[in-house]
Amino acid sequence: MDPVNIALPLQGVQTVMLATVRIIAFLAVAPPFSQKSIPGMVRVGIAFGLALAVSPRLVPTGTDTTGAFIGSLVLQAVVGALFGFLVFLVFSAVQSAGTFIDLFGGFQMAAAFDPMSMSSGAQFNRLYQMTALVLLFVTNGYQVVLAGLVRTFDALPLGAVLDPELFMHSMTSGLSQMFLGALQIAGPLLVVLFLADVGLGLLTRVAPALNAFAMGFPLKILISLSFGAFAFLALPNVVKSLTGKSVAAMFGAGS
Repeated sequence: MDPVNIALPLQGVQTVMLATVRIIAFLAVAPPFSQKSIPGMVRVGIAFGLALAVSPRLVPTGTDTTGAFIGSLVLQAVVGALFGFLVFLVFSAVQSAGTFIDLFGGFQMAAAFDPMSMSSGAQFNRLYQMTALVLLFVTNGYQVVLAGLVRTFDALPLGAVLDPELFMHSMTSGLSQMFLGALQIAGPLLVVLFLADVGLGLLTRVAPALNAFAMGFPLKILISLSFGAFAFLALPNVVKSLTGKSVAAMFGAGS
């Protein structure tokens, strides 16, 4: 009985490998797939499956030499990581808003190590970050992010080179959107906390014997928990808006 021989086109195999490397690099940086709780083999499986699914719409790309192919793999890894960084930059607005609340509300002194993100963060920082990740899965926002990644192969084909000027413009725009989004989420609460500090300062000047700053910590904690709940209720719409902005940032860097 003759063995079954399966001949695969070299260009097709190289195209799938290049697409897989770009997607793996993207998933290693972009939320929600960049979390340490997601195993690396799961990322590799998702990347390979997406690469096989998107390969029919890609222009076959291949090289004849090993050095040129390795260079292409490195280039796709860099492109995927840069696209993932743009998405990470946009979604950092939620985490930055939690950091601002922790800083002004006095929770920053109780910061602890978070093994999921491999970083230190206080209560609101971790709460907002975990809520944003849950909302990405519950509202199918992760599918929008993956669809945007797949469409980047049309905006920036495998054989094309990323324009540094366009990427820097997209990164600058994403950075400004991150700070703007963080202020929109936490801004009202920060104003209330600032006014509370001003009021405590005036009370200390009027009646120094009261030691108003001694009751400042419980008062600011009460204000943060009360008004932080209203900002927390706005997170679903915020995550939905950030998802669209992240996809637009990838298109802006690729086209």
